[in-house]
Formats: sequence, structure tokens, C-alpha cells
Amino acid sequence: MPTVSMLLAIPVVLAAGFFWLNRPLLVPNHGSLAADFPVDRFSHDEFEHLLTQFVDGAGRVNYEAWLTSGESVTELDSYLMAVSRYSPDSTPDRFATRSDELIYWIHGYNAYVIRSVLAHWPIDSVTDIKAPIEAITGLGFFHRLRYQFGGKYYSLLSVENSRIRKQYRDARVHFVLNCGAESCPILQPVLPAGPALEVLLSTAATEFVNDPRNVSIDHANKKIVLSTIFKWYRKDFLNDLRLHGLKTQRGLIDYVASVAPDDLRSELDNTDGYEVVFQEYDWAINSSDL
Repeated sequence: MPTVSMLLAIPVVLAAGFFWLNRPLLVPNHGSLAADFPVDRFSHDEFEHLLTQFVDGAGRVNYEAWLTSGESVTELDSYLMAVSRYSPDSTPDRFATRSDELIYWIHGYNAYVIRSVLAHWPIDSVTDIKAPIEAITGLGFFHRLRYQFGGKYYSLLSVENSRIRKQYRDARVHFVLNCGAESCPILQPVLPAGPALEVLLSTAATEFVNDPRNVSIDHANKKIVLSTIFKWYRKDFLNDLRLHGLKTQRGLIDYVASVAPDDLRSELDNTDGYEVVFQEYDWAINSSDL
């Protein structure tokens, strides 16, 4: 008959087995740093050039064409070698402003998402890249795989939460980070530094909420349907309102209204008593060639 101590040990053994099987998987970089890579700053030219080639106007990626072009894969690997070698932490002199730092983390995140999809292509969803024990959706892709940023390994989840959300505290980043799924915000081919980044982030927020797939109003049933992104990061959006001294009585609706174009804002003003519901997240791959 098992003893009390043996029974108590079972959860510990199971937990240890779970974490061992799902231990971090370090993803190596295979590229070579471009010979003309700047010595005193960080350049995103290689990556942005590739995005203009393989991302369409709807933000979908032609992974098939990208993978078929060996030169383009090599160019992406070259860019990621720079990401893996330099970062605002390891080489702060290369990042003159706060916007330079933020662009690094956003572009780096998006670039590693694309490279991982290419490495596993063809796939129907990033959730097809699973951990040995996939306890929650996306565990393998967003947590187990680890990528180098400035000589340190991070999961995509930790880059988003620890490096971007925690450090920069700008809810608009959720409209430019692309996780490779249909329900993600679209990829931005260029992220300009300085004041122009502020303009782009604001524009990205407005375009996101103005897309009926992300925000829609069902007057017949008195419902406001929002992207699940608003549910996942509710705290960020409400904190953003407080930071800017805006009202928060209607919660997420007040945030959406704060970034919405005039016609949508006016429509939201007439939704008192409406229920907020969240759209089911579409994890299908954001491929333009499907």
C-alpha cells in the first residue's frame, strides 16, 4: 500500500517530468553577419527589404516564395545573426534612442516568428509546432523555443512580456507584434525611428480597431465584438488610458474609442448597456499563398 509520503511525491515527480520534457530548446543561428553591417548602430535594412518583398498589403506573408528563394533565406539569417549578436542590453551604444531600442525588439520578435515558420514549413498554424507536452495552446512555439537576442536566449513570450510590455509600457505595441496567425495585427514593413514611430504606432492602433475582424458592433443583439487581444492584454489597455488621463468607466470600450476613427468612435458612444464579447482567435497561418 502506498504511503502518504509516496502519494505526496507523485505530483512532484509528474511536475519534474513535465518541465524536463518541455525544457527550453535553443534555436541556433546559421547566418553570417553582413560584411557591410554598421559598426556604430543597428540596421534593419535587410529585414525591411525582405518584408517589402514577401508581405502583401493585408500583412500576409508569402512563406512559400520566401523559402524558395535561397538568397532571401540567407538574407534573413544574416539579419538574425545581427539580432543574436547585438541588443540594447549588450551593445547600448548602437541604440541611440528609446525608439531605436523598441524597434529592435519588435522587428527581432517578428523576424524570429517568420524564420521559425520557414524552418517548419509547410504548417497550417504556429500551434502545430508543439512542445512534447502541449499543456496550453502555443506552448511549444511561444515558450519552449528560445532565440538569441544580444547573446542571451529568450522565448517569444519572454521577449513580449519582459522586454517589450514591461520595459516600454505602450499598449500600441500589441498592434505591431505579429505572431504568424490570421488574427494577429499585420506586419509593418518599416518601423521608422524617432517621432515617426509614434505616428506609426498610433496609425497601427487606429487601423486595427477599424478592421471589422477586430472590432464590430452588433446593434441587433446589443453586443460589441472585440479581438481576443483586448481580453489577453486588458490590463495594458486600461493602464494606457490612465497614463493619458482618459476615462475608464467603460473599460476596453473607452480604449477602443480613444484610438478609433471618428465614425467608429461616434458609433461606440451609442452603445450604452451593450455586452462586450471576444472573437475566437484564428490561429491559421497568415500566409498569402494559401
